Amino acid sequence: MKNPMNSTFTIKEALQKLEHFCAYQERCHNEIVDKLYSLKMTSDEIDYIVVQLIEGNFLNETRFACSFARGKHRIKHWGKIRITNELKMRNISSTNISLALKEISAEEYFETFENLAERSWNAISETNLLKKRKKFCDYMLRRGYESNLVYEKVKELEEN
Repeated sequence: MKNPMNSTFTIKEALQKLEHFCAYQERCHNEIVDKLYSLKMTSDEIDYIVVQLIEGNFLNETRFACSFARGKHRIKHWGKIRITNELKMRNISSTNISLALKEISAEEYFETFENLAERSWNAISETNLLKKRKKFCDYMLRRGYESNLVYEKVKELEEN
């Protein structure tokens, strides 16, 4: 096995390595390019390998965005704002971002929001209502939920 610190890979070896990398989990173009730079590949080699991965259907930005949005919402309970920002950080196109957000149904989104809001409101042991409200709102906004949803929910929870 080659030591990646002091040797470079041939195009064939790098392509094979990246095929395994992409088969393991969905990847975006940025991750692939970063990985290839870490393997000390040149720009021309990187372009060639990326094209080969796309043609072999190992790399698909739309598929990545949809998978990312579904996973982050279902597992980490992120809101649409946080998912959008994270996808933008990975240089995903706005078309793919809007397709990815359509993967989350409105019912699922609001159910997750309600469950997370109830759980976090009950978990905050603050006695001062203003501080509790601030902690709740900060938490929900950090999770990427829309501010109007959060503020409506905090009013509803305060009344109960």
